[in-house]
Amino acid sequence: MDKSRQIAHLPPRIASHPPILMTDSPSLQNFLERRQIPIYLAGMLAGLPAGWLLPAPASMEAILNPALALMMFATFLQIPLARLPQALRQGRFLCALLLANFVFVPLLAWLLLPMAPADPHIRFAIALVLLAPCIDYVVVFSHLGKADARLLLAVTPVLLIAQMLALPVLLHYVFGIGVAAALDPEPVVRAFAWIVALPLLAAFLAQSAEKRFRPARAAFQRLALLPVPATALVLFIVIAIALPQAGAALQFAWRIVLVYAIYAALAPLAGWAAARMLALPVQQQRSVAFSAATRNSLVVLPVAVAIPEAGPLVASVIVMQTLVELVSELLYIRWVPRLIRQRQD
Repeated sequence: MDKSRQIAHLPPRIASHPPILMTDSPSLQNFLERRQIPIYLAGMLAGLPAGWLLPAPASMEAILNPALALMMFATFLQIPLARLPQALRQGRFLCALLLANFVFVPLLAWLLLPMAPADPHIRFAIALVLLAPCIDYVVVFSHLGKADARLLLAVTPVLLIAQMLALPVLLHYVFGIGVAAALDPEPVVRAFAWIVALPLLAAFLAQSAEKRFRPARAAFQRLALLPVPATALVLFIVIAIALPQAGAALQFAWRIVLVYAIYAALAPLAGWAAARMLALPVQQQRSVAFSAATRNSLVVLPVAVAIPEAGPLVASVIVMQTLVELVSELLYIRWVPRLIRQRQD
């Protein structure tokens, strides 16, 4: 598909969307963007000793959600939020996203599940995390991976509602047990409010203030430096929190990690296939690939541990997916734009 045909699929105001932030420190911003992979790896490596040395937080959400909110706020600032209603009109994109996340991904998870240990709690945790599409930092990584992050942002409420409705059905089909009563939607809704809704509102107000008030512009421009450090902070916190909880599943670790690694390799291709089936433009194809590959581990974790008799085993299995996914996302940032190019045969 040539470029003119790709642009024709989008409304005129969405066809071109340069970054809306211009910082007065371009050299520092360029440095952060060029060195983002080493910075993220440094944040993850720093989290390893912190996980053993620092005391465990009384509440995982209390320390993680503010960091996630900051990361999402920094990302939302770079997206022209006033154009989001137009993005929701992209019906083919939404269909591709639902096809990838609720048809192709469940099929892939079903095929991979027999490779996991037979313990029902472990298989439940793996299925739970693989069947839940991400609603938060996938926007950050898709933006870094040159995908259409605005469309992913626009459809996060749809993905949230769809997974809350689909998870009990999918888990019942995979496990043959009724788990609808065990899945409490309240932690998911609370996480969405803190991690997506409030940062989105704050970013919209900041963008409005930047356009109307000259004193706000200088501070607003400096916020363009935030995305990379904020993402590195989240990676540091996730590793520091996750490491102490991984011990409960260490005896099964290699088999669990193998399942997650195979999923990480195949899921972007499944998302890409769904996007190609609906003839989406290249940036939207990348977005669907990122969405299919990125799971809702940080949100379903409190849901999983709230299930009776789940215990630390379920938490540790989900945490392993987080660790594999964080490494994978750093590869996707470079790999997905090269795989899904502007010119395709």
